[in-house]
Amino acid sequence: MYFILSKLLLVLILPLTWVVVLLVAGLIVKRPGLKRWLLVTGVMLLLLFSNRLLLRCFSSWWDVPPREVADGRVYSAAIILGGYAQEDSEGKGYFGPSANRFIQAVKLKNAGNVQHLVITGGNAGLNPSAFREGAWVQQQVKHFNVPDSAVLVDPDSRNTLENALYTRRLLDSSKLKPPYLLVTSVYHMRRSQYIFRKAGMSVVPYACEFNGDSEVSWDDLLPDAAVMPAWNLYIKEMVGYLVAHVQNIPGR
Repeated sequence: MYFILSKLLLVLILPLTWVVVLLVAGLIVKRPGLKRWLLVTGVMLLLLFSNRLLLRCFSSWWDVPPREVADGRVYSAAIILGGYAQEDSEGKGYFGPSANRFIQAVKLKNAGNVQHLVITGGNAGLNPSAFREGAWVQQQVKHFNVPDSAVLVDPDSRNTLENALYTRRLLDSSKLKPPYLLVTSVYHMRRSQYIFRKAGMSVVPYACEFNGDSEVSWDDLLPDAAVMPAWNLYIKEMVGYLVAHVQNIPGR
């Protein structure tokens, strides 16, 4: 039930949802004062969440910046958080926009910085099919010179909390010593490392998908529809962080 409610809540917290509700309500209501307030507020939110400069400022505060593994340091495992592989209309898997999580983890393994890869991820759909991200990725990793003996798989977790709990169980049974590298996107790292540490796991962040710093230009002040999907990600992360803060996560 919690999983279903979290999916429904996500729709309600997206900026575009707020904008549409306010503008539609502004067109429907009859009271002039309320109509004006609804329409102006809807337009202001639209401008706010399509402003690239504001997004830059927020992301520079929220994102956990990437960092290199220290020379000679070898970790027993790198945990790759799911969300980078999906299924097509025929039920076949493919790598999505966040595939750099997988790429960076494989590079770490082949460079000798980690001994094992932990692949975690099931099917997070409300109406899940037989596709399991972890199981599919396990087949793909064979093409990158990574032996089966160096791969641990959790094919069932549906969200970050389950990633942490199921991965902890895997690593405990495998007797692999902490700390572990935690590999995920820069925007997702703050919430992820908080949940994993609250679950009693010693993890070192290894963030990826960093866009890099570029010079601020006047174009950043213009409305840009491409900015809104990024806000969807950050708002989801903020709400998820707050939920994790009050949630009872069983530790060791």
